[in-house]
Amino acid sequence: MSNLELKNVKAERFQTTDKKSVKSYISKFGSLLGLLLLCIALTFASSHFLTLKNIMNIARQSAINSLISVGMLLTILTAGIDLSVGSVLALSTCIMGVAVVKWGINPILAMLMCIAIGAFLGFLNGVMLTKLKLPHPFISTLGMKNIARGLALIVTAASPISGFPKAIQYIGAGFIGPVPVSFILVIIVFVLFSIFLNRTAQGRYIYAVGGNLEASKLSGINVEKTLILVYTLCGLMASVGGLVLTGRVNAAFPLAGLDYDLDAIAACIIGGASFMGGSGTVWGTLIGAMIMAVLRNGLNLLGVSADLQTVAIGAVIIAAVYVDVLRRQAEKKAKTQTV
Repeated sequence: MSNLELKNVKAERFQTTDKKSVKSYISKFGSLLGLLLLCIALTFASSHFLTLKNIMNIARQSAINSLISVGMLLTILTAGIDLSVGSVLALSTCIMGVAVVKWGINPILAMLMCIAIGAFLGFLNGVMLTKLKLPHPFISTLGMKNIARGLALIVTAASPISGFPKAIQYIGAGFIGPVPVSFILVIIVFVLFSIFLNRTAQGRYIYAVGGNLEASKLSGINVEKTLILVYTLCGLMASVGGLVLTGRVNAAFPLAGLDYDLDAIAACIIGGASFMGGSGTVWGTLIGAMIMAVLRNGLNLLGVSADLQTVAIGAVIIAAVYVDVLRRQAEKKAKTQTV
């Protein structure tokens, strides 16, 4: 190949890379840009928004949804879903409440029990999906949603349990300086999940299973093991979110987390994850959870009713899914043109 031809090839390569990089940056940082624009708009709309106290309040309010959402992200990456996270949260915290308040078990041991129960329920979701060959995780997790909620009502006799020790309250209501302990926990968890998904073979397997299930099987990935792990971690994170909720309100109640599954799914989709699987990031999910918390906080400051807030969140979710559809169509069109 001559020097002139080599230069032309290099020029084409860099030109293509530049075009792709612009699209990839928009796709990668679109949710962050949306969060920044939302914060700017609310700063002008309310003088109370951009204060340290309010920002820390938003961080505290977003913690529960953030923790549940990072577990939900794993299921969405595999083109799945988990509708049981709210019920898993309720059952695990209610059993912890009975163990601590009524049986007098050590609070640290009870918290470990809470996390173990959440992980076990998630494990059962994964086993039902893989071993029973159910057609979609919608079925297994919908069944678990009702089972766990019913057990939570039975365990507590449909009554809330209050009076938790300070060790449990500290996780949800404590502060280190001006920063909520719950948000520090969120950052630690998200760093760990980011390392897991991006720096380990098992994390890459999760993306592979969601991207192309059949190709993953042919390449030797243990798909059943991967799915069981995903749903186990999702259940575990639901119970961790339950610990924060229990500590924050100093109570465990069987009807906790009724809409938490929908909030978690919304945070993932707003953050750039795709229902088609194989696409989404840990930090995008955190941004999605923050967008929801900032939006609710801002609407509260502006005196908007709870009903209209629900409408606004729904509109944001639809817009996020529509953006994902457009992105998928653009990718498919680009592949067709390349071929």
